[in-house]
This record gives sequence, structure tokens and C-alpha cells, in this order.
Amino acid sequence: MPVVSSSYESPAWLIGGHAQTLYATLFRTVDFHYERRERIDTPDGDFLDLEWTHPRDDDSLFEPTRIRRVAILTHGLEGSAQRNYMRGMSRALVRHGWDVVAWNLRGCSDELNRTVPTYHSGKTEDLETVVQHALSKGYGRAALVGFSLGGNMTLKYLGERGASVDDRIRRAVAISTPVDLEASSRQISARSNWHYTQYFLRSLRETVRRKAQMHPNTVDASIMNGVRTLTDFDDAFTAPLNGFRDARDYYRQSSSKPLLENIAIPTLLLNAANDPFLPDTCYPFDIARRHDLLTLDVPDEGGHVGFVTSEPDGAYFSEIRAARFLSSQVVAPQHT
Repeated sequence: MPVVSSSYESPAWLIGGHAQTLYATLFRTVDFHYERRERIDTPDGDFLDLEWTHPRDDDSLFEPTRIRRVAILTHGLEGSAQRNYMRGMSRALVRHGWDVVAWNLRGCSDELNRTVPTYHSGKTEDLETVVQHALSKGYGRAALVGFSLGGNMTLKYLGERGASVDDRIRRAVAISTPVDLEASSRQISARSNWHYTQYFLRSLRETVRRKAQMHPNTVDASIMNGVRTLTDFDDAFTAPLNGFRDARDYYRQSSSKPLLENIAIPTLLLNAANDPFLPDTCYPFDIARRHDLLTLDVPDEGGHVGFVTSEPDGAYFSEIRAARFLSSQVVAPQHT
């Protein structure tokens, strides 16, 4: 598909990728609540918490369709289904007639996960567990949406399956996605991004402390004393706890970029040109230009998951763009 650059412009008072990123993180509020939580088991004896919502018949944007459809949302690093970007996207998709399941990666809901392995950017087996559970409820059509780390997981999931992906999964959107994990890790460790690194590490340190209490023979929290960057963290914890040799091996095996060519459904990758987390290698222009189903949208502004607008209903550009992309194929054949 052609590479595109949406005409999105941030509000005049919000200038630069850092400001757009921080405003969306620190100051946004979203008037939306999920209807119910469901806990499901994973094949390895752990659990995942899912948040469900369904459209209301009186919603003015509701698009009736004879096909039951569900959107499956995956959050980013140290996020959860409760983050404003997840609730904002859920609200937008519900308004377009989608049932929504926003899932919490392992250890990212109210309770630490049971097993030693953590969530990570390449853990597509957990996404598969959620997808198959959701599809078991009788949906004829599904879509996948991922943010940042969750965007990489979503694209990797699709790339791994290629043409064999479940035919009920019709479209996907990845937003602010580091498709090259090693280069992105170096980028976020840059001096200009120091405050983001510290933000993530504060949360990760607490998770490690709790894991060490639960698994004292496996997890050593004192190793955090030598962790200064996210690459250090992945070297010390993410890699060894999840069966990788080191951070570099984790990045190589988990990056979605080498698998983008295999994607076999219409997919939108929305990465702002001024995203402070993303290096040049996370804008796969060449792959998108020769791929019939991958659309790479690179607006000049938006920061990292920070596509702020002045819409009366509070919707962000990324939510409007995703909802329209996913809903552009309304009629689908019944799955048998």
C-alpha cells in the first residue's frame, strides 16, 4: 500500500513530540468505564484479566451490522487496560459498533501474575490465548489493536501466522510501535529521553521487588541496583526470566519488523514522525511500499501515543483513524 502522511495537526499550543507525549500521559481524562472483568487461565498455569464492553443501542455513532464483531486491544510497556489511551480507543470503537475486550498483560492488572515469566513484547502466545477465547464467544469478525509494546506484539502475531491467521480476524492497527526493539531501546535510553526511562524503571523496580518476594529462589531484586536503562533491565530480567540469552537475543526474536512481509490482512501502522521513542528503523517505508496490505501512516506530529485533538467528545486522532480503518469493511461473510 502507498505510504501516507495524514493531515493531522496537534493543537497550536502543544508543540513537539515530547509535549504531545507528556500531555496525553499526564493530563488526559477519558469518561469511559468497562462493563465487566473476566479472568481466564493460560496454558502454563497463569492468568490474564480481560475488560469487556459492548455498544449501547442509543449511541449516536453506532453502526448496526449483522455480524457480531469484537476488537481486541493490547496495551504498552507498564500499562494496563485502564490507561487513558486504552479507554479512549475502547470508547471510540464501541461508538462504531464494536464489542471491545481490552486485556491486561501478565502482572499488569491488580494482581501479580503467578508464574516466573513476565509479559514481554514478543509474547504472542498470550495474545493467542485472548484471541481464541474471544472468538469462542461466537464472533464472526475480529480486529486487533495494539499500542507501543502491544503494537509490536500485534504485528508479530500477525506476521507469525501469515496467511494461516484465523479468517475471522479481518483488520489490525498498531500505534506508536517500535517494530525494531533493539534500535528503539537505544533511542529511549538517549539523554533526551532520560525522564521516560526513569518513569518506566520506577514501575519495573516495584514489579521486580514483588516478584522476588513471590519467587525468592529465582528472582533477585538486588540486581536492580545496577540497572540504569531499559536495555539493562531487559538484560537482567526480561531475557533470563523468559528464556532468552540476553537483551539482544530478546530483541532479535521479538521484533516484528522481520515478519511484516508475512502479514496477510489489511493492517495500519500509525507512527508519528516526531515520536521520541522511535528511531528511523521503526518506520518501515520500503516494506510498506511493496506490501499490498500494510499501510504506514506517518503524520508529522503526535508524539508517542499522543495524537491530541480538540474534538468535542475528546476523541484523539489515533482513535478516529483506527475506528474508521477497522470499520471500513462492515459486511463480512459468516464464519462456519
